[in-house]
Amino acid sequence: MNTQSSTTPQVEEITTLGAKQLAQEIAAGVISAREAAEAYIRRIEAVNPQLNAVVVSLFDQARAEAAAADEKQTRGERLGPLHGVPITIKESLAVASTPATGGVPRWADNTAEADNPLVARLRAAGAVILGKTNVPELLFYLESDNPVYGRANNPWNLERSPGGSSGGEGAIVAAGGSALGLGTDIGGSIRVPAHCCGIHGLKPTSGRLTLLGTFDETILPGQEAILAQPGPLARHVADLALAMQILAAPGLERLDPSIAPVPWREPAAVAVEELRIGYYVDDGFITPAPALRRAVEEAAAALRNRDVHVEAFTPPDVPEAMRIFYGLLSADGAASARRVMGKGRHDHRIRDMTRLARLPRGLRPPLAMLLKLAGQDRLATNMRGMKRLSTDQYWQLIAARTAYRARFVAALDAAGFDAILCPPSPHPALTHGDSYYLNAVASYSMLYNLLGMPAGVVAATRVRAGEESDQPPSKDLVERAARAVEAGSAGMPIDVQVVARHWREDVVLAVMATLEDHFRAQPDYPAQPPV
Repeated sequence: MNTQSSTTPQVEEITTLGAKQLAQEIAAGVISAREAAEAYIRRIEAVNPQLNAVVVSLFDQARAEAAAADEKQTRGERLGPLHGVPITIKESLAVASTPATGGVPRWADNTAEADNPLVARLRAAGAVILGKTNVPELLFYLESDNPVYGRANNPWNLERSPGGSSGGEGAIVAAGGSALGLGTDIGGSIRVPAHCCGIHGLKPTSGRLTLLGTFDETILPGQEAILAQPGPLARHVADLALAMQILAAPGLERLDPSIAPVPWREPAAVAVEELRIGYYVDDGFITPAPALRRAVEEAAAALRNRDVHVEAFTPPDVPEAMRIFYGLLSADGAASARRVMGKGRHDHRIRDMTRLARLPRGLRPPLAMLLKLAGQDRLATNMRGMKRLSTDQYWQLIAARTAYRARFVAALDAAGFDAILCPPSPHPALTHGDSYYLNAVASYSMLYNLLGMPAGVVAATRVRAGEESDQPPSKDLVERAARAVEAGSAGMPIDVQVVARHWREDVVLAVMATLEDHFRAQPDYPAQPPV
């Protein structure tokens, strides 16, 4: 069901501005910080009853911060690059005096004493925090539904999910309730919501930004084989670049010695026409829906029209990469997840995932064989991969990850590619509840968490009538779920993923900006959701 919301023209005018443009308007005195905060608060109040995206509101505090920002400007003090810009933060990141539950009921009274270092950087840059946004329980699946806050809905269609785990961010940014969002991503948790909601998002290189003061640190303490990364979501690619200038500025390594002090490079300095770019529309693990394949082909053609060298690329052995990914994240047999969850009510997807990870070792081979014989190849892969490992087995899997990364980079080297275009997901936004089987096939996003490479998604198009699905009838439960999700998806937004080599977020953002220019001029660009 789609529902049209309305706000006053003044609110609409302010809330359609990008974060960078809004900061410029406030600095120029065209709009006050108080007017900006009030416009975004009214927009949230108009749309949030339908979306349930903002789950911790900080409106009174935001009004006070905006008033202080205006007074600072009146005094002629130096203004930060986000001076007066209203933003939102994923619920799982620490914001002083607010809970960071990760959707887990037993953490409902867990109140942060101080801001996460990245939140603190955004505040210091002048941002005004409006509130915190919805997530899945434990941040573990590609919807945003949990026992603490309930279910978030997609502004393009309330019967569909905004994705996960930064789904609340994706929904409220797309609906014009926030000029900029901050999320985290360990398997697509920024990129998938941005794709589902028709906006842009960036996952930086692993180790670029700190995880201090995040629930991600709590879920898998000590797990360093696959690093989650915080990153921004926005309606304009230029806003992602602005946010990263602030988030990735020098000095994080002094707070967190695990952060590599790699200087930030400006996307404006990248000559896109000098790049060599590979692309693929099918990773060999699951075939995406037709609209996703079309969007990547169109992106490749648009770059060729700009005299960019673009040719086909085949990522090496993605099923093996997924075996490694799931093996690494489940190596403790879900012990960390069970400790964090405790007893009580939990989402059924989380319960079943932890049970699978705890299955006795001897049961796995015969169960996986039975699944394979029944035509459930992908579920059989998960059955074999998600298990408790011995120390020796875990070290061997780390070595397999390292070898796979070297193999992937060698494939890029052989072709001389600087960047890759591909789908961000096999599907448009899921209908509610359908992540149960489809979480297992998020290979298009998870691959680049395993590799640690920077990856962003750029809003591109919408599913056209008649191209919803070409999935044949199948006994495979994953393929049947995919076919059901694709049915009735006409009108839903579609993004294209852009990936670059390690530490080259500047290349990702430069290519994204070029593609944004192309796609915004097309009639089916996902400019404004109906909610």
